[in-house]
Amino acid sequence: MGKKRIVTESSGESEKKVVTTASVSKKKVDTGGLYIESTYNNTKLVLTDPKGNVLATSSSGSIGFKGAKKGTPFAAAKVGEIIGSKASTMGMKEAYVVVKGVGSGRESGIRGFISKGINISSIKDVTPVPHNGPKPKKPRRV
Repeated sequence: MGKKRIVTESSGESEKKVVTTASVSKKKVDTGGLYIESTYNNTKLVLTDPKGNVLATSSSGSIGFKGAKKGTPFAAAKVGEIIGSKASTMGMKEAYVVVKGVGSGRESGIRGFISKGINISSIKDVTPVPHNGPKPKKPRRV
């Protein structure tokens, strides 16, 4: 996407005036969903419309963090800010949040998203929790 460049020429003179403007999204969405998958190694954020169609996505690794820094709350906050700015250019005013995973970027990703001026209607945690876990190994016979 990036920035669009507008080049205007004044009549009769060879001076060129270059003005950069922020890119405006073609899609206009009032409400949507933010899905956060936070693991120990990475944090992924997906922005959707109310039907569940993906509008934007980003992760700690995609914005340049490497190694152990991808799983930090700081990286998750930066990802949240990027997705929040994409949502605000689409005209989003309100979003529901679905959090999955046990990583350290769960809350800070939401805080970064809120910092762009989008209201949160609900937060739902869908982290898979085992009821009994796998069957233990049989005792070793020697």
